Amino acid sequence: MATFTKKLAQPKPNRLRYPDRRSLYWLDQMPPEGTRSITKIGKSFTSLSNIFFYLQHALNCFFVICAYMFFFLELTPRWSELCRNKTFYSQVTISPEWAVSGAALRAVPSDRLCALALPPAPAVGWQPERPLLKPLNRGTQTAVATSRICQLAQPKRRPVLEGCSPKSKPLPLTHIPYKASAHMELLATPKHDHPKFEGQRSVCWPVSRAARNCSASHRLLELCGPKKRMALFEGYDPNIVSRAARSARPSPRIQQLCLPLPRKCASN
Repeated sequence: MATFTKKLAQPKPNRLRYPDRRSLYWLDQMPPEGTRSITKIGKSFTSLSNIFFYLQHALNCFFVICAYMFFFLELTPRWSELCRNKTFYSQVTISPEWAVSGAALRAVPSDRLCALALPPAPAVGWQPERPLLKPLNRGTQTAVATSRICQLAQPKRRPVLEGCSPKSKPLPLTHIPYKASAHMELLATPKHDHPKFEGQRSVCWPVSRAARNCSASHRLLELCGPKKRMALFEGYDPNIVSRAARSARPSPRIQQLCLPLPRKCASN
């Protein structure tokens, strides 16, 4: 246990300290070639530093060429035009009212302009919208309701069942005496079962001795078996017509149904 504790107490080694590690930062000049062996990781770092060095050199050359063209060469008219600042329209309308010219005051519109200035006429048959509340005439306002209308205007009184509303009292139900006719009483009587009705059959019933001891015939076994048919790769031809189908004669009804419809026949 003490040995493991001493091992854990030791400082962690610096994994980033390698003798052959190359710098990944921007370099002003090419790194010197070393005589020691370079690992694969060191070779990849060296190639990256070379790429960065060549990119820096190309950018410096580009900036020098641009500065020389700007200070020593004469710009073309197009370049001079593109170098100028953009001019913005700074005029601000102070008031929406402005003076009208004399020609506009003395102008006379033509007949076509007067025709176009007229509002469009409504379509033929157009009627204005009816108001939501139609005004009542004098006769309606002075009408007097009759006793029948007052009776129909009263709300209906329905009997309230017990337990529905504790505050309201149930009204007595009045039964009107009515006697059914003989035909209604005949229809109300339930139907009787047929004398030979045996009732619902049970799910499980005994099998008779004759059914248990019977033996199927050869023809019955032949009909119970599935039909044997060869596959296409075994020589089966579905287009073969049987002898019975070739020697069959259609009935008059079939011949009548085979004829085309008279309305679809072309008249000569």
